[in-house]
Amino acid sequence: MRWLPFLAVICCALLAGAQSKITVHGHRGARTVMPENTLPGFEYAITTGADAIELDVVVTRDNVVVVSHDPDLKPPICSGPVPRAVIRELTLAQVREWDCGSTRNPAFPRQQTVPGARVPTLDEVLALGSRGRFDFNLEIKSYPDRPELTPPPDEYARMVLDVVRKRDLEDRIILQSFDFRVLAAMKRLAPKMRLAALYSGPPRDFVEVAREAGAGIFSPEHRLVTKEQVEAAHKAGLKVVPWTANTPDVWERLVAAGVDGIITDDPAALIAFLRARGLR
Repeated sequence: MRWLPFLAVICCALLAGAQSKITVHGHRGARTVMPENTLPGFEYAITTGADAIELDVVVTRDNVVVVSHDPDLKPPICSGPVPRAVIRELTLAQVREWDCGSTRNPAFPRQQTVPGARVPTLDEVLALGSRGRFDFNLEIKSYPDRPELTPPPDEYARMVLDVVRKRDLEDRIILQSFDFRVLAAMKRLAPKMRLAALYSGPPRDFVEVAREAGAGIFSPEHRLVTKEQVEAAHKAGLKVVPWTANTPDVWERLVAAGVDGIITDDPAALIAFLRARGLR
Protein backbone atom coordinates (compact mmCIF):
# COMPACT_ATOMS: atom_id res chain seq x y z
CA MET A 1 0.00 0.00 0.00
CA ARG A 2 2.92 2.34 0.67
CA TRP A 3 3.70 2.23 -3.08
CA LEU A 4 0.28 3.40 -4.23
CA PRO A 5 0.91 7.19 -4.06
CA PHE A 6 4.24 6.74 -5.84
CA LEU A 7 2.64 4.61 -8.58
CA ALA A 8 -0.17 7.15 -9.00
CA VAL A 9 2.37 9.92 -9.64
CA ILE A 10 4.13 7.78 -12.26
CA CYS A 11 0.85 6.92 -14.01
CA CYS A 12 -0.23 10.57 -14.15
CA ALA A 13 3.12 11.58 -15.58
CA LEU A 14 2.90 8.90 -18.27
CA LEU A 15 -0.62 9.94 -19.24
CA ALA A 16 0.39 13.60 -19.47
CA GLY A 17 3.35 12.71 -21.67
CA ALA A 18 1.21 10.55 -23.96
CA GLN A 19 -0.76 13.58 -25.17
CA SER A 20 1.55 16.46 -25.98
CA LYS A 21 0.10 19.94 -25.87
CA ILE A 22 -1.27 21.13 -29.19
CA THR A 23 -0.09 24.71 -29.57
CA VAL A 24 -2.52 27.35 -30.81
CA HIS A 25 -1.20 29.95 -33.25
CA GLY A 26 -3.34 33.06 -33.79
CA HIS A 27 -3.28 33.59 -37.56
CA ARG A 28 -2.60 37.23 -38.40
CA GLY A 29 -3.59 37.79 -34.78
CA ALA A 30 -7.21 36.66 -34.71
CA ARG A 31 -8.82 37.85 -37.89
CA THR A 32 -12.13 36.12 -37.22
CA VAL A 33 -12.83 38.84 -34.67
CA MET A 34 -10.22 41.59 -35.15
CA PRO A 35 -8.55 43.33 -38.11
CA GLU A 36 -5.68 41.21 -39.34
CA ASN A 37 -2.02 41.96 -38.66
CA THR A 38 -2.83 44.92 -36.41
CA LEU A 39 -1.72 45.62 -32.86
CA PRO A 40 -5.32 45.29 -31.54
CA GLY A 41 -5.59 41.91 -33.25
CA PHE A 42 -2.34 40.64 -31.76
CA GLU A 43 -3.27 41.98 -28.31
CA TYR A 44 -6.58 40.14 -28.50
CA ALA A 45 -4.86 36.86 -29.47
CA ILE A 46 -2.50 37.22 -26.53
CA THR A 47 -5.38 37.76 -24.08
CA THR A 48 -7.11 34.59 -25.34
CA GLY A 49 -4.08 32.55 -24.29
CA ALA A 50 -2.67 31.77 -27.75
CA ASP A 51 0.68 30.00 -27.59
CA ALA A 52 1.92 31.99 -30.59
CA ILE A 53 0.86 34.94 -32.66
CA GLU A 54 1.34 34.43 -36.38
CA LEU A 55 2.28 37.42 -38.50
CA ASP A 56 3.65 38.32 -41.92
CA VAL A 57 6.37 40.82 -42.80
CA VAL A 58 7.37 42.90 -45.79
CA VAL A 59 9.78 45.84 -46.15
CA THR A 60 9.20 49.52 -46.97
CA ARG A 61 11.20 51.63 -49.41
CA ASP A 62 13.20 53.05 -46.49
CA ASN A 63 13.97 49.50 -45.30
CA VAL A 64 11.64 49.26 -42.30
CA VAL A 65 10.25 45.79 -41.64
CA VAL A 66 6.48 46.12 -41.33
CA VAL A 67 3.64 43.66 -40.74
CA SER A 68 1.38 42.90 -43.70
CA HIS A 69 0.25 39.71 -45.38
CA ASP A 70 0.17 41.22 -48.86
CA PRO A 71 2.95 43.18 -50.55
CA ASP A 72 0.42 45.87 -51.40
CA LEU A 73 -2.16 47.91 -49.51
CA LYS A 74 -5.72 47.78 -50.84
CA PRO A 75 -9.35 47.25 -49.79
CA PRO A 76 -10.94 45.52 -48.01
CA ILE A 77 -8.01 45.16 -45.61
CA CYS A 78 -6.74 48.73 -45.80
CA SER A 79 -7.92 52.03 -47.27
CA GLY A 80 -5.75 55.00 -48.12
CA PRO A 81 -5.07 57.98 -50.36
CA VAL A 82 -4.99 55.85 -53.54
CA PRO A 83 -6.83 52.64 -54.50
CA ARG A 84 -3.71 50.47 -54.19
CA ALA A 85 -0.06 50.93 -53.25
CA VAL A 86 2.96 48.60 -53.15
CA ILE A 87 4.62 48.68 -49.73
CA ARG A 88 8.15 48.32 -51.11
CA GLU A 89 7.54 51.57 -53.05
CA LEU A 90 6.40 53.51 -49.97
CA THR A 91 8.23 54.99 -47.02
CA LEU A 92 7.05 54.08 -43.53
CA ALA A 93 5.47 57.53 -43.24
CA GLN A 94 3.46 56.85 -46.41
CA VAL A 95 2.41 53.40 -45.19
CA ARG A 96 1.12 55.05 -42.00
CA GLU A 97 -1.36 57.04 -44.08
CA TRP A 98 -3.38 53.86 -44.61
CA ASP A 99 -6.18 52.80 -42.26
CA CYS A 100 -6.33 49.03 -41.79
CA GLY A 101 -9.05 48.79 -39.18
CA SER A 102 -12.08 50.75 -40.35
CA THR A 103 -13.46 48.22 -42.85
CA ARG A 104 -14.72 44.78 -41.85
CA ASN A 105 -13.32 41.98 -43.98
CA PRO A 106 -16.45 40.52 -45.62
CA ALA A 107 -15.01 37.01 -45.25
CA PHE A 108 -15.28 37.39 -41.46
CA PRO A 109 -18.71 38.75 -40.48
CA ARG A 110 -17.87 38.66 -36.73
CA GLN A 111 -14.82 40.85 -37.23
CA GLN A 112 -14.88 44.07 -35.19
CA THR A 113 -13.66 47.28 -36.75
CA VAL A 114 -10.92 49.33 -35.11
CA PRO A 115 -10.88 52.66 -36.94
CA GLY A 116 -7.43 54.15 -37.18
CA ALA A 117 -5.50 50.88 -36.82
CA ARG A 118 -2.31 51.18 -38.85
CA VAL A 119 0.24 48.81 -40.35
CA PRO A 120 2.57 48.13 -37.41
CA THR A 121 6.30 47.72 -37.64
CA LEU A 122 7.78 44.38 -36.70
CA ASP A 123 9.48 46.10 -33.77
CA GLU A 124 6.12 47.34 -32.45
CA VAL A 125 4.68 43.82 -32.57
CA LEU A 126 7.71 42.28 -30.89
CA ALA A 127 7.37 44.88 -28.12
CA LEU A 128 4.24 42.95 -27.09
CA GLY A 129 6.53 40.15 -25.93
CA SER A 130 6.53 41.53 -22.39
CA ARG A 131 2.82 40.68 -22.11
CA GLY A 132 3.31 36.94 -21.75
CA ARG A 133 5.34 33.88 -22.56
CA PHE A 134 4.11 33.22 -26.09
CA ASP A 135 5.99 32.75 -29.35
CA PHE A 136 6.03 34.80 -32.52
CA ASN A 137 5.41 32.72 -35.63
CA LEU A 138 6.85 35.09 -38.18
CA GLU A 139 6.37 34.59 -41.90
CA ILE A 140 8.78 36.30 -44.27
CA LYS A 141 6.80 37.08 -47.40
CA SER A 142 9.09 36.58 -50.38
CA TYR A 143 8.31 36.26 -54.08
CA PRO A 144 11.04 34.66 -56.23
CA ASP A 145 9.12 35.63 -59.39
CA ARG A 146 8.67 39.24 -58.18
CA PRO A 147 12.07 40.21 -56.69
CA GLU A 148 11.23 43.90 -56.82
CA LEU A 149 8.72 43.43 -53.99
CA THR A 150 11.26 42.49 -51.32
CA PRO A 151 14.97 42.70 -50.50
CA PRO A 152 17.18 39.76 -51.61
CA PRO A 153 16.89 36.74 -49.26
CA ASP A 154 20.19 37.25 -47.40
CA GLU A 155 19.55 40.95 -46.86
CA TYR A 156 15.93 40.30 -45.92
CA ALA A 157 16.88 37.71 -43.30
CA ARG A 158 19.46 40.09 -41.83
CA MET A 159 16.91 42.91 -41.55
CA VAL A 160 14.44 40.69 -39.71
CA LEU A 161 17.09 39.22 -37.43
CA ASP A 162 18.35 42.69 -36.46
CA VAL A 163 14.85 43.62 -35.24
CA VAL A 164 14.46 40.32 -33.38
CA ARG A 165 17.83 40.64 -31.67
CA LYS A 166 17.13 44.24 -30.71
CA ARG A 167 14.28 42.86 -28.57
CA ASP A 168 16.33 39.82 -27.45
CA LEU A 169 13.59 37.47 -28.66
CA GLU A 170 15.45 35.02 -30.86
CA ASP A 171 14.46 32.04 -28.70
CA ARG A 172 10.77 32.97 -29.05
CA ILE A 173 10.73 33.19 -32.84
CA ILE A 174 9.53 30.59 -35.31
CA LEU A 175 10.55 31.78 -38.76
CA GLN A 176 8.39 30.43 -41.58
CA SER A 177 8.32 30.97 -45.32
CA PHE A 178 7.24 29.43 -48.60
CA ASP A 179 10.55 30.69 -50.04
CA PHE A 180 13.15 28.25 -48.74
CA ARG A 181 15.97 30.60 -49.79
CA VAL A 182 14.95 32.83 -46.89
CA LEU A 183 15.05 29.91 -44.45
CA ALA A 184 18.53 28.95 -45.67
CA ALA A 185 19.71 32.54 -45.25
CA MET A 186 18.37 32.72 -41.70
CA LYS A 187 19.93 29.38 -40.82
CA ARG A 188 23.33 30.76 -41.78
CA LEU A 189 22.79 33.85 -39.64
CA ALA A 190 21.05 32.24 -36.65
CA PRO A 191 21.63 28.47 -36.65
CA LYS A 192 19.55 27.90 -33.50
CA MET A 193 16.41 29.68 -34.69
CA ARG A 194 13.38 27.45 -35.23
CA LEU A 195 12.46 27.28 -38.92
CA ALA A 196 9.16 26.21 -40.47
CA ALA A 197 8.63 25.20 -44.09
CA LEU A 198 5.29 26.44 -45.37
CA TYR A 199 3.75 24.36 -48.11
CA SER A 200 0.68 24.26 -50.34
CA GLY A 201 0.09 22.42 -53.58
CA PRO A 202 -0.07 18.77 -54.60
CA PRO A 203 0.53 16.20 -51.85
CA ARG A 204 4.21 15.60 -51.12
CA ASP A 205 6.14 13.73 -48.49
CA PHE A 206 6.33 15.96 -45.38
CA VAL A 207 9.80 14.77 -44.41
CA GLU A 208 11.19 15.29 -47.90
CA VAL A 209 9.94 18.88 -48.13
CA ALA A 210 11.10 19.78 -44.61
CA ARG A 211 14.58 18.45 -45.34
CA GLU A 212 14.63 20.34 -48.62
CA ALA A 213 13.90 23.50 -46.62
CA GLY A 214 16.31 22.69 -43.79
CA ALA A 215 13.45 23.16 -41.33
CA GLY A 216 12.48 21.35 -38.14
CA ILE A 217 8.80 22.27 -38.49
CA PHE A 218 6.58 21.46 -41.45
CA SER A 219 3.54 23.70 -41.95
CA PRO A 220 1.27 22.37 -44.69
CA GLU A 221 -2.14 23.58 -45.77
CA HIS A 222 -4.43 21.66 -43.42
CA ARG A 223 -6.12 19.56 -46.11
CA LEU A 224 -2.80 17.83 -46.82
CA VAL A 225 -2.50 16.42 -43.30
CA THR A 226 -2.85 12.68 -42.74
CA LYS A 227 -2.06 10.62 -39.68
CA GLU A 228 0.51 8.63 -41.66
CA GLN A 229 2.34 11.76 -42.77
CA VAL A 230 2.38 13.16 -39.23
CA GLU A 231 3.69 9.90 -37.79
CA ALA A 232 6.46 9.78 -40.40
CA ALA A 233 7.38 13.39 -39.62
CA HIS A 234 7.55 12.65 -35.90
CA LYS A 235 9.79 9.64 -36.52
CA ALA A 236 12.11 11.99 -38.42
CA GLY A 237 12.16 14.40 -35.47
CA LEU A 238 9.92 16.99 -37.11
CA LYS A 239 6.91 18.89 -35.81
CA VAL A 240 3.78 19.45 -37.90
CA VAL A 241 1.83 22.73 -37.59
CA PRO A 242 -0.80 23.06 -40.34
CA TRP A 243 -2.62 26.19 -41.50
CA THR A 244 -5.30 27.70 -41.52
CA ALA A 245 -7.94 25.64 -39.71
CA ASN A 246 -11.06 27.39 -38.47
CA THR A 247 -13.83 24.86 -37.81
CA PRO A 248 -14.38 22.10 -35.21
CA ASP A 249 -14.60 19.33 -37.82
CA VAL A 250 -11.18 20.26 -39.17
CA TRP A 251 -9.71 20.64 -35.67
CA GLU A 252 -11.05 17.18 -34.79
CA ARG A 253 -9.35 15.66 -37.82
CA LEU A 254 -6.04 17.40 -37.12
CA VAL A 255 -6.08 16.36 -33.44
CA ALA A 256 -6.73 12.77 -34.49
CA ALA A 257 -3.81 12.98 -36.91
CA GLY A 258 -1.53 13.97 -34.03
CA VAL A 259 -0.39 17.41 -35.14
CA ASP A 260 1.79 19.49 -32.83
CA GLY A 261 0.05 22.82 -33.37
CA ILE A 262 -2.72 24.49 -35.37
CA ILE A 263 -2.69 27.89 -37.02
CA THR A 264 -6.19 29.40 -36.83
CA ASP A 265 -8.04 32.66 -37.38
CA ASP A 266 -10.04 32.01 -34.19
CA PRO A 267 -7.61 31.14 -31.35
CA ALA A 268 -10.20 31.64 -28.60
CA ALA A 269 -12.57 29.09 -30.14
CA LEU A 270 -9.78 26.58 -30.77
CA ILE A 271 -8.58 26.89 -27.17
CA ALA A 272 -12.13 26.27 -25.93
CA PHE A 273 -12.39 23.26 -28.25
CA LEU A 274 -9.17 21.74 -26.90
CA ARG A 275 -10.14 22.41 -23.29
CA ALA A 276 -13.48 20.68 -23.75
CA ARG A 277 -11.59 17.56 -24.83
CA GLY A 278 -9.09 17.70 -21.98
CA LEU A 279 -6.27 18.65 -24.34
CA ARG A 280 -5.41 21.92 -22.64
